[in-house]
Amino acid sequence: MSGFVSFVSSGPGDPELLTVKAVKRLEAADAILFDDLSAGPILDHAGKDVDLVGVGKRAGRPSPKQNHVSRLLVDYAKTGAHVVRLKSGDAGIFGRLEEEITALREAGIPFEIIPGVTAASAAAAAASIPLTRRMTARRLQYITGHSATGALPEELNMEALADPEATTVVYMGKRTFAKLAEKLLAHGLPADTPTLLATGVSTPDQDIRRESLGTLPDLLPKLETKAPVLILYGALADEA
Repeated sequence: MSGFVSFVSSGPGDPELLTVKAVKRLEAADAILFDDLSAGPILDHAGKDVDLVGVGKRAGRPSPKQNHVSRLLVDYAKTGAHVVRLKSGDAGIFGRLEEEITALREAGIPFEIIPGVTAASAAAAAASIPLTRRMTARRLQYITGHSATGALPEELNMEALADPEATTVVYMGKRTFAKLAEKLLAHGLPADTPTLLATGVSTPDQDIRRESLGTLPDLLPKLETKAPVLILYGALADEA
């Protein structure tokens, strides 16, 4: 008998940012496969007898392979269990959601996706700024700072990324932003373009710093944190 999988988005870390639907699925789950960033107080919403399985991936640390995670999802669901795949942020944004959906479809297992608060929205809220504004920030774009190899992705639309009327958010860009900044400067984005560095968004370790496109690359190698790093640049990033 096939079970059912709920892809539950846990948000950036603060359990109060969970949606009502997410909490209900956590309470009803027979098994929860969770990311590292979705652990801690968020799992307090889990039921008493639930199986908790950590499957998180963190850069530079031993992590389960994606095909192993997908296999676990299928195996649990085939027992008839209601499985929650708990993903940090919003499951559909740089969360490897597609591979796991593909595995479930191939196995004929039904699923649902419950959206959540992505780190970009939480970082902007913590910094008391909007992500868009009429006339000066009319476009919003999210990119990942590293490819499958850990390097800066090669096929980037630099014309779009250097657009001064866009708000750009870089996920997982601590190691590669210096190279991206070099490319942005070469494509005409001014060195004084405001940037926002956000770490540990919505958690007790949250840190928000305002820098510029010219100064941030020198700061990043000195940044001592194990928390996720998010970088936002554009006209709105310098506002108090």
